[in-house]
Amino acid sequence: MSPAASTLPATEVKELIDTRRDLHAHPELAFEEVRTAKIVADRLRALGLEVRTGVGRTGVLATVRGARPGKTVLLRADMDALPIQEENDVPYRSQNPGKMHACGHDCHTSILLGVAKQFARDAASLPGSIRLCFQPAEESGGGALAMIADGAIADPKPDAAFGLHVWQDLDLGKVAITPGPFMAAVDDFSVTVTGKGAHAAMPHFGVDPVVCLAHMVTALQTLASREVSPLKEVVVSVTQLRAGTAFNIIPESAWMNGTARMFDEQVWKELPGRFERIVQGVAQAHGCRAEVQFRRHNNPTVNDPRMAAIAREAAVEVVGEENIRSDVRTMGGEDFSAFLKEVPGCFIAIGSRNAARGLVGDHHHPRFDVDEACLEIGAEILMRTARKFLDRR
Repeated sequence: MSPAASTLPATEVKELIDTRRDLHAHPELAFEEVRTAKIVADRLRALGLEVRTGVGRTGVLATVRGARPGKTVLLRADMDALPIQEENDVPYRSQNPGKMHACGHDCHTSILLGVAKQFARDAASLPGSIRLCFQPAEESGGGALAMIADGAIADPKPDAAFGLHVWQDLDLGKVAITPGPFMAAVDDFSVTVTGKGAHAAMPHFGVDPVVCLAHMVTALQTLASREVSPLKEVVVSVTQLRAGTAFNIIPESAWMNGTARMFDEQVWKELPGRFERIVQGVAQAHGCRAEVQFRRHNNPTVNDPRMAAIAREAAVEVVGEENIRSDVRTMGGEDFSAFLKEVPGCFIAIGSRNAARGLVGDHHHPRFDVDEACLEIGAEILMRTARKFLDRR
């Protein structure tokens, strides 16, 4: 980021880093973000903002009200950590055994607190309102929907919503703003197949659920290869198989678990029925019974093209046109999608990798860490994006 692009004083850039490191050292899992939420609420109250706590159990809401009438924009940061034992040898490493900020939510929370401070100071020149949304439980899912159920997008409903994520697949200084589908829907499934147990040397006396399950694993791949257009990406991954207790026993039942990912909304709607049809068909062909559980977690994360254009304009000012990418997509999921399903908006990826400093650990890895210069970049882009949206008539 060029010095000309920075509007944050050096003291506030340091505050971004200090806050991030404090949160990193004290990670809290989904719906347990008590300390984090208190820090957030205390900081927001100190800015003179009216604060709601306990939103969606452990979420925090506040609003910066501009002096002039106008639209409302929601800015969101997630707060939860992961059940991972940190392996980084840094002064701010996790002090909570088995818990770690291994996805950058500490960064997001720090960034939004910094943004809140700037907008609270500039409220007299602000048209409209900025709703600050500090969300619990992104990793396990449910946090966004819990906050929405508690009124996060009501009274009034925001006109736009923006969020960001530090991104270890992008080098520091790069930013990804992808119009349209950006992150995939997340589903998980489990199937229990019941047959008839028997001696493994006499399989004709039984009905083998393991053979049936093996055929299901293969047949389910046709969801991607034959059921859906090759122009619409789908992933169906079976990741766990369990059956049996001994080498010479055909078990009574077998079980599998896995995940399905897709971008297309129509495919998302149709996939559970197609999945059920294949599973039940294979089970019937093998003389078995199948019980299917198909659970929906996140919708596809789809960036509104108009909102993406506003975010891109802001990002260009901060990192330059040559450092913007619009082609980044991932089969990973994100529950900011719940906000984007209700409100037009954009989810922005902020490059955070620095290979020269060894900061290359992927998201959800025990050695995940970021180049903290990404905090200032993220804060500048989020501030400028929100202001540009509010300034437009």
